[in-house]
Amino acid sequence: MSGTGGSGGMSGSGALGGVGVLGVFSEPTQRLKGGWVALFAIAWLGIWMAQLTPIQLLLPLQVANRVDTGNWIDTVVAFGVISGISGVAALLTFPLTGAMSDRTTSRFGRRRPWIAGGTLLFAVSLALLGLQTSLIGVGLFWTLAIIGFCVLTAALTATISDQVPVGQRGYVSGWLSAPQSIGIILGLVLVSVLFTTQLAGYLFVAVALVILVAPFCIWMPDAVLPKSERARVTARAFVDGFWISPRQYPDFGYTLLSRILVNVGNALGTALLLYFLLYGLNDADAENDLIVLVLIYMVFVIIASLGAGLLSDRLGQRKVFVLVSAVLQAIAALLLAFVPALPVAMVGGALLGLGYGCFLSVDQALATQVLPDPATRGKDLGIMNIATAVPQAIAPLLGAGVVALFGGFAALFVLSGLFAIGGAVAVARVKSVR
Repeated sequence: MSGTGGSGGMSGSGALGGVGVLGVFSEPTQRLKGGWVALFAIAWLGIWMAQLTPIQLLLPLQVANRVDTGNWIDTVVAFGVISGISGVAALLTFPLTGAMSDRTTSRFGRRRPWIAGGTLLFAVSLALLGLQTSLIGVGLFWTLAIIGFCVLTAALTATISDQVPVGQRGYVSGWLSAPQSIGIILGLVLVSVLFTTQLAGYLFVAVALVILVAPFCIWMPDAVLPKSERARVTARAFVDGFWISPRQYPDFGYTLLSRILVNVGNALGTALLLYFLLYGLNDADAENDLIVLVLIYMVFVIIASLGAGLLSDRLGQRKVFVLVSAVLQAIAALLLAFVPALPVAMVGGALLGLGYGCFLSVDQALATQVLPDPATRGKDLGIMNIATAVPQAIAPLLGAGVVALFGGFAALFVLSGLFAIGGAVAVARVKSVR
């Protein structure tokens, strides 16, 4: 499927302009204008605020209030189990949504219906999560929230391959990752100062999600897939399509492996920060220090993601940035492991942010350049997205197991560093992208 037919409906230049879709499966060549990029960034601000504020603060506190064994390790394990269940849901949702959006023939476009539907599911689940008083309820509605997140982001990420020319993908991907920093800080501050109850905190991030995603969803140009060009496959072929042979497409395989390893490493280093401050450093002001630590981390994520993405476009280089980012994350993790003190944690947070910010923008651009088939961009990027969201979901469970086994956090951070180094080794094997 490499035809160029059917750019009717809401394709063309649209309200945002600058996309110039020549065909559903055509490689985009026209540079994007600022309006598209601005609304794309605003949408991701809402998404990251809605996902990361619960992960870093609301959800751990909600779980801790419902585990009354008196053993802090039980609290960490309960949080890890809930996150792990949602990770399994994400593992299935990402590629399925991508594949179905590739085949969607709606008059509103291929991606828009999934962006809208995912946003609504995500927001409603968060609002209902705020009402839960049992661990079963918390687990159920957090899993539904993550499914909504996956549906939304699988379709939204596919718009990069659909509409962004290769020479702008590092820059645009930077605007996917930089809002992560602003979103989590804004979310943490607002739920700590203004929306201080459990329900108010979840309602705030749910409403903010809808408000911030809606403009991009409404005004985004989105080429309509004619029914005549929709891929017709059997159920068996559809399922088989989720296996992409690493022998046939080695660069896709190494990029996916690198993304999995680096994201697991980063998630291990950040997912249990509140517990690290509370029980690893015995910090009496852990919630406020968490905000400071995350602020340091996120400032450097912003600097690195925008700067590295733009520089990688100009130099035409991707791999070297991913390599450097993995090494920086490994150094940060080892600092946290062997020098467990708050000032050192702040230095480690800066290095971790610098490395992960660089990785987020450049790796996303790299991923779009190793996709096997333009007709299956959504599905293939959905598989790639598994390597971003699932590590965040399973890291608390894996981390809780490591902390419980070794009775502390040092082994957790050592493992984080080893995963990051493994990611650097994997990306070095990619051949088709410099």
